[in-house]
Amino acid sequence: MSTLVHLLLFFLFLLSASCQTTPIKHKDREALLDLKSFITNDSSGVLSSWGNGSSPCTWTGVLCNHGGRVSELDLRGLSLVGRICPSIGNLSALHSLYLQDNNFVGNMPNQLGLLGRLQMLNLSGNLLTGNIPTSFTNCTNLLTLDLSRNTISGNIPSSIHLLQRIRKLFIGKNNLDGSIPPSIGNLSLLNTFDVNTNNLTGKIPEVLGRLKYIQYIQLSLNNLKGFVPLSLYNLSTLTFFAFAKNDLSGEIPTDIGFRLPNLRVFHICFNKFSGPIPSSLHNITEIESIRMSNNLLTGSVPPGLNGLHNLTMYNIGFNHISDTTNIIKDLTNCSKLQFIALDENLIEGSVPESVGNLSGSLVKLYLGGNSINGQIPASIGSLTSLTVLNISYNQLSGSIPSEIGHLRELTVLGLAENKLSGPLPVEIGSLTALTTLEINNNELVGRIPEALGLLQRVLSLDLSSNKLHGDIPASVFSLRSLSSVLNLSHNSLSGGLSGTIGQLENIIAIDLSDNLLNGGIPLSIMQCRSLQTLSLSRNAMSGVIPDSIGNLRGLQILDLSSNRLTGSIPASLANLPLQLLNLSMNDLNGLVPSTGIFENHSVVFLDGNPKLCYSRLTCYHSQYSSHRRKVHIVSVVAAASAAAISILIFIFVILSRRYFARAKTTAIDSIIKVNHPLISYEELWRVTNNFDQRNLIGVGSFGSVYKAILHDGTPVAIKVLDLHKVGAPKSWIAECETQKFETPKPHKAGHNLCKCRFCRKRIPCIGL
Repeated sequence: MSTLVHLLLFFLFLLSASCQTTPIKHKDREALLDLKSFITNDSSGVLSSWGNGSSPCTWTGVLCNHGGRVSELDLRGLSLVGRICPSIGNLSALHSLYLQDNNFVGNMPNQLGLLGRLQMLNLSGNLLTGNIPTSFTNCTNLLTLDLSRNTISGNIPSSIHLLQRIRKLFIGKNNLDGSIPPSIGNLSLLNTFDVNTNNLTGKIPEVLGRLKYIQYIQLSLNNLKGFVPLSLYNLSTLTFFAFAKNDLSGEIPTDIGFRLPNLRVFHICFNKFSGPIPSSLHNITEIESIRMSNNLLTGSVPPGLNGLHNLTMYNIGFNHISDTTNIIKDLTNCSKLQFIALDENLIEGSVPESVGNLSGSLVKLYLGGNSINGQIPASIGSLTSLTVLNISYNQLSGSIPSEIGHLRELTVLGLAENKLSGPLPVEIGSLTALTTLEINNNELVGRIPEALGLLQRVLSLDLSSNKLHGDIPASVFSLRSLSSVLNLSHNSLSGGLSGTIGQLENIIAIDLSDNLLNGGIPLSIMQCRSLQTLSLSRNAMSGVIPDSIGNLRGLQILDLSSNRLTGSIPASLANLPLQLLNLSMNDLNGLVPSTGIFENHSVVFLDGNPKLCYSRLTCYHSQYSSHRRKVHIVSVVAAASAAAISILIFIFVILSRRYFARAKTTAIDSIIKVNHPLISYEELWRVTNNFDQRNLIGVGSFGSVYKAILHDGTPVAIKVLDLHKVGAPKSWIAECETQKFETPKPHKAGHNLCKCRFCRKRIPCIGL
């Protein structure tokens, strides 16, 4: 009988439990449907299975426990768009929530703090905003929290120490500010701490040294200051140690290699660390990546590099390291190396022939900005995996080896600012993956190879400041990929510009200045619609300025100075957003536009074009004077014809007088030329420091006077007319013709001397 009673009570208990579980399961179902209703875009249709009377345990991304409760929700990487529904807090049995790599927006709901059984929460790679809810610290069973790659702001909650079971904390790549709360030092089981790429400030808490199980610390790309606490160098479990791009200082402990024997990654670049590279760092034989660039490190590179067989990256660029190129020899034993950067240091010596023995996996080699000399060894062609080779800003000499054409994977080739000579090898045309080619500021000779036209991916091409000559190949202007810079300036290139220049539709800057180019400016230049800078200055270009240049709506700098351009200034230039317009030293004529950039005289240079006029009145007077001269010439010729017989009678007397007058004028001219040499506008511009106000000594009715000292030491006063003032040109002509010399003053020897207004010297008054 008692057995029967017990069985009856057991069945009643099961019935009661079933009645309680059913509403809870229904609550899970409703929470999931609410979550679906907050999804505004399900492009892949993965949530189409949710609903239709089926059990939630059969829905996509949903896993249930033995009791039928939702225990895991995995919707990662489904491109879902919407918000995270607050009803998600009703999934009280949930222990894993994966919503990463979607497009969820808005704040994280506080209701997530109700998920007391939650162990895994990953919301990374979304568009979430707002602060980290403090309610998260109620999820005391959390083992992993990943909120990285969002736009979350605010501080890291100080109550984060309540997550006593947490192992992995990822909150990097957000907009967090404030300091790192010291309470993180109480997370005794933490092995991963990643807060990179935020706006965190203050010092690194000393208490982080308590994290005895920590293996991974990533604090890069913040605004942290001060020293790295020595306690962190005692965390022998550390394998990943990164503080790059902060404002940290101090020296690296000399015994770091013994304190951190398990280190695999050591990144401290872009800080202010000083002192030498610790030799013990090269004793960590399993280390894989060392990045210490952009600091204040000094001394030499310690030995031991040849024993780092797992090393993939060695970057000590932009420091003050003094050493020799023997470093390269030591690195040839590192068979897994992919990245070497020794640039911008104090490294001397030649590139060893053994450079070709570096790892076959080497992808990037930076040696620029040192004092490396000698020739580029032909063995460089063995590094066939290279994508970047930069040896710019050194003292390399000799020719560029043709073997460089073997580097078919190369995207960047930098050989600028050296002493390289010889021709540009045609084998460079084999580097069809190139996007950047910089061989400027060398001593290259010969022609530009047609083969450069094969570089169909190049974005930037700079061969300036060499000794190249001949025509610019039309194939160069056919490089449609050029979208940054084409710089061939400061060479001896000649010939006309090919009409194919118009194929550079995406180019931003073209600089062909300081060459011997001739012919006209091609009309096709208007097809370079992205052009912002165009410089053709100091050539022998002729013809008119095409009005179509006004169609280059993004043009900011236009320099056509020191050529032989004629015609008028196109009015269309006034409509451009120009920041600099230099048309000086040409033969332009006509009326200067008065609107747009022409209203800003500080950025417009038109000097050296004597036929330009700045108002309709001066243009009218110029044309009228020209017309009067023509009429006068015709009248004189007619009168001379009518009086020919009379002139013949007196021709001997007239010729005699002219002869003596010319003799006297020649004598004066010879004296003036000796005492008053011709001076170019460029020199006047230079000696007055662009007519700086500090050199101004007076202002008159029609202009200003500046003081200066010529290159030969002669002090001068320079008068600059303001042609916008009515009467200024007429006043200047009158001064030149009628007031050239002051009243003669007798010299003690009995000869008269006159004081010249321009050269400020006394000369003999012959024929005055």
